[in-house]
Amino acid sequence: MPDHYDALETREPAARERDLFARLPDAIANAMTAPGWARQLAGVDPKSVTSRAALAALPLLRKSDLPGLQKDNPPFGGFNVTSPGKAKRLHMSPGPIFEPQGHGADFGGAARALFAAGFRSGDVVHNSFSHHLTPGAYILEEGAHALGCATIPGGVGNTEQQIEAIAQLKPSRYIGTPDFVKILLDTAAKAGRDVSSLKRGLVSGAALPASLRDELAGRGVAVVQCYAIAETGVIAYESASREGLIVNETTILEIVRPGTGDPVAEGEVGEVVVTSFNPDYPMIRLATGDLSAVLPGISPCGRTGMRIKGWMGRADQTTKVKGMFVHPGEIVEVGKRHPSLGRMRLVVSREAEQDAMTLLAECAAPEPGLADAIAATLQSVTKLKGDVKLVTPGTLPNDGKVISDERPVG
Repeated sequence: MPDHYDALETREPAARERDLFARLPDAIANAMTAPGWARQLAGVDPKSVTSRAALAALPLLRKSDLPGLQKDNPPFGGFNVTSPGKAKRLHMSPGPIFEPQGHGADFGGAARALFAAGFRSGDVVHNSFSHHLTPGAYILEEGAHALGCATIPGGVGNTEQQIEAIAQLKPSRYIGTPDFVKILLDTAAKAGRDVSSLKRGLVSGAALPASLRDELAGRGVAVVQCYAIAETGVIAYESASREGLIVNETTILEIVRPGTGDPVAEGEVGEVVVTSFNPDYPMIRLATGDLSAVLPGISPCGRTGMRIKGWMGRADQTTKVKGMFVHPGEIVEVGKRHPSLGRMRLVVSREAEQDAMTLLAECAAPEPGLADAIAATLQSVTKLKGDVKLVTPGTLPNDGKVISDERPVG
């Protein structure tokens, strides 16, 4: 059995960077033929965007803004290159956010993730993602078909019928959420039905705790996970080595400081930003709202792509204090005005039945009066008063959290 989907997975990282950024100008030029991207990237010369630094200078498109943009300019906010009537499917995700699917094979880049999970041509695959409106089932299904697999459109619910289909058709592979494969196994055991044909799975859409992964393995189903979103498909995936998630060859991934578009250093937790090469529905610097961090080195499986730790929480930490919104970007701005500061965290609490703010800021060698100067900057930027506490470098955790709302609930 071959170890890798193709030679792209094991090329030198520098060669991958050259290839991605050689292709990026054409992808941006194609995107800008759509009115939404023409507005978003107004003034950008696609030919100039040939490096990570040049890409980082482009504005972010926040996924959280898509519902409003699509409502103002239906159906897709003007970000679709292919017209709705020329698409293959038109999807609707929670938000609501609407997405078109083009006619290209493996439009969500899932075949590579499935291959890394042990899927091969001729396998029968049980697909328990929803086939109703949302694109997840089709992202994974198209990838399975690209590998030469047959798929069972199990969907969600109707557990007894799905077990009957598994017992009769004997799929060896599973795609769906990690929780649902356990439900299938539990229900089959109670009903005395044989679903032991299932041996491997690629799961997504929910957390995969180590305890659940171990339980499934103990019951004969080895699962790995992938990180995917409706707008771009599979962003990153696990291999058998299970040491981080490998960024898909179809994606340029950045990790930025929450609330900004500024890339962080390797290992720092920040917001996942993705750029895709989908010709029908391109995404240029889409801020996902998810937190992760880049892992150093390459995977033990031999794939040389960038690796991330996986999903580490949500990046949108905007908080209302005394009736006013405080954004992570404002805290980052405070840091920019005081270059001697390292990590910062704004702690929001309740004191004497009133909202209170304390900015914790790492500083190696604080000068006299620095805390007062930072407090003045904090008030200038946020229009709210807050205390400042300087702490030694390394005190604040590397978890991407810029604002911590510690007020009691209820």
